[in-house]
Amino acid sequence: MRKGALNVAIKAARAAGSVILRHINKLESLSVVEKERNDFASEVDRAAEAEIIRELRRAFPDHAILAEESGAAGRSRFTWIIDPLDGTHNYLRGLPHFSVSIALTENGEPQHGLVFDPIRDELFTASKGGGAFLNDKRIRVSNRIGLSGALLATGFPFRQRQHLDAHLAMTKALLAGAQAEDIRRTGSAALDLSYVAAGRLDGYWEIGLKPWDMAAGVLLVREAGGRCLDFRGEADFMQTGNIIAGNLKVSEALATVVSNHTTPAISK
Repeated sequence: MRKGALNVAIKAARAAGSVILRHINKLESLSVVEKERNDFASEVDRAAEAEIIRELRRAFPDHAILAEESGAAGRSRFTWIIDPLDGTHNYLRGLPHFSVSIALTENGEPQHGLVFDPIRDELFTASKGGGAFLNDKRIRVSNRIGLSGALLATGFPFRQRQHLDAHLAMTKALLAGAQAEDIRRTGSAALDLSYVAAGRLDGYWEIGLKPWDMAAGVLLVREAGGRCLDFRGEADFMQTGNIIAGNLKVSEALATVVSNHTTPAISK
């Protein structure tokens, strides 16, 4: 049975999804700002985030919030971490691959999380100790025993292009030396993690993510029987922004390959 907090988050995510879909045929007229180099946000991001915060505040007025567009607000041992539109670049170009990501943490540990794909009407949910689900059907990570033949996903470090050479070296090592089957770059970290949880992908790695990119997805992977690591094989990915995800064997093998090409600048 779903927890009350997760039900509220689902209602908030669906409200945000309605905003996102309502504007999808009006992309040419949207107001878009460049927050940082190659990092964009639109009025849809802001409107979807406002819908989420409105629903969460109505149910939990004392909880803190960390949201991609509006930042941090409030102080509490409970914090909602929100990405109202993960995959903005895709959305603005009409590529139908983006999501809403919401997680509730207690003292920094994810307790409930969801990733909602409004195009496919796919709702990935998880609660700590309660398993992971896709539209109420339990999901599990893949049972692949190593990187050979694995289907992986990643994201290029578009915010931190100084790490591009290292990332390309990781990619080459995984495709050539580790003999992974293929690598996808989809444009939504939240959906990549959800797909790892559902066994659609065997593993995933990325450099320089933000907490809202991965908080919900991390819980999904864990509750689906997988593991998330940083590039040193530890659990500091929420601090470093560098994450590896997969089942126990794939995540360990990924960490071994990725760590061989991790530079001191990436580890900072």
